[in-house]
Amino acid sequence: MKNQQKPIITVQNLVAQYGENVILDGVNLEVFKGEILVVLGGSGCGKSTLLRHMVGLDVPRSGNIIVDGIDITNCNDADFKTTLRKIGILFQSSALFGSMTLAENMAVPIAEYSDLPKSVITDLIRMKLCRVDLSEFENYLPFEISGGMKKRAGLARALALNPEILFLDEPTAGLDPVSAAEIDNLILQINQSSKTTIVIVTHELFSIFKVAHRVIMLDKSTKGIIAQGDPQYLKDHSENKKVKGFFNRESSSGQLSETL
Repeated sequence: MKNQQKPIITVQNLVAQYGENVILDGVNLEVFKGEILVVLGGSGCGKSTLLRHMVGLDVPRSGNIIVDGIDITNCNDADFKTTLRKIGILFQSSALFGSMTLAENMAVPIAEYSDLPKSVITDLIRMKLCRVDLSEFENYLPFEISGGMKKRAGLARALALNPEILFLDEPTAGLDPVSAAEIDNLILQINQSSKTTIVIVTHELFSIFKVAHRVIMLDKSTKGIIAQGDPQYLKDHSENKKVKGFFNRESSSGQLSETL
């Protein structure tokens, strides 16, 4: 996606490290308003690590992350909370509280980041659950619904405050093809109807080709970005063996990869 706007997210010289283990080293990245950017790569390349740093869950060893004009690596608590108000997050496991109903799960971020009256919160929850086709399930506990429904419930919670930016960590992982396609369609609908900027971490090729405007590929050995652009173009034209292998499901020896 070509875009002449200023980026809504800028990652500058990011170094991410856990203990002595450097995961990302000198990563630079821009995300533009209204685009769907997919972060991909093999296992252990730092996809989820990058996402966690971009939403402020982890503090980088060095570098800066600027979200809608605020450097979340170097700002006060008030600015950080203002930034979080603009962000919705769907974690890989959905991260629903098991003892709470879907409605109660959704009420948590709304109560934390707004002062809306209870009646308005109730109506908002019903609207968001309806948007993800869960309008009859507000009083269900997470263990009472399927994996695909949990993902949709997590997505509804991420949408609770009408965020400008959505971060989705493996939104279709572990789902059957029909449920995965439903999530992909929801992602496209949200992006198209609300112009929401969406950053997705995934290695699911079908989803990548269906929803991505642009992708970046991380590599474990280089600890950074080895390719970015249109996924179909990278599949057809990349001369990097790792990039070509990923998109064509081939190992470095040219055989079908079992890791994807």
